[in-house]
Amino acid sequence: MNYNFKFSALLPYTDDIVQGALLTLYLSVVTMCIGLMIGGVVAVGRNSPVAGIRVAARVYVEALRNTPLLVQLFIVFFGLPTLGIRFGANAAAIVALSLNVGAYAAEIFRAGIESIHRSQVESGRSLGLTAYQTFRHVVLFQAVKAVYPALASQFVLLLLATSVVSSIGATELFHEAAFIESRTFRSFEVYALITLSYLVMTLAFRGLFAGIYWAAFVRRPAR
Repeated sequence: MNYNFKFSALLPYTDDIVQGALLTLYLSVVTMCIGLMIGGVVAVGRNSPVAGIRVAARVYVEALRNTPLLVQLFIVFFGLPTLGIRFGANAAAIVALSLNVGAYAAEIFRAGIESIHRSQVESGRSLGLTAYQTFRHVVLFQAVKAVYPALASQFVLLLLATSVVSSIGATELFHEAAFIESRTFRSFEVYALITLSYLVMTLAFRGLFAGIYWAAFVRRPAR
C-alpha cells in the first residue's frame, strides 16, 4: 500500500468541522428537549380515559416508530411544501427529529410510569396525599430513575442519527465532511476524523449522563 496520509490537508477546514459539530450538538439538544415534551404529552394520551385520544396517541407512536427516519425527514422537507408548509433544511431537521424522538420518548415514559406498582400509589393516597402529591412524592422519582438510562441512550442515538439530515442539506457534521471531502479528495482522512468526532461526543455525553445518574440517584442526599 503506497497511500500517503495527509491529515494536514484538513487544517484549512477546521472552522467548518467545528461549525458542523456545533450544529450537530444544537440539533441533538433542541430536538431532544422538544421530543421529551411531545413524549410526555403522548404518554399521558396513551393512558387517557378518552378512547379517541388513546387511539390518536397510539397511531402516532406506531407510525413514527415503524417507519424510517429518512422517510419522515423527506415528508417534512419535500412533502409538506405541496401542502403549502415549507421549512428550511435545519428547521425541517428539527421538526422531523423531534417527532421521531417524541414517539420513542412516549413509550419510555409510559413504561416508567407503569413500572411503579399500583400498591405504592394506593399507599400514598391512604396516607392522605392528593393525586398530585402522590405523583410528585411517590411516582415521579422512581419513574425518572427507571427511564433515565433509556432516555440517555436515546439522546446518544439521536446525536448519531443527525447525520441523516445531511441528505436534505442541513449543514451538520456529516454534511461538512462531505463538503470537505469533495474539496480535498482525502476520503479516508476526512471520514476518519469525523468518526473520531462522533466518538468523542458520544463518549463525553455517556460520561456526563453517568455522572448525573450517580449524583441524582445513587448519591442522593438524604432528606
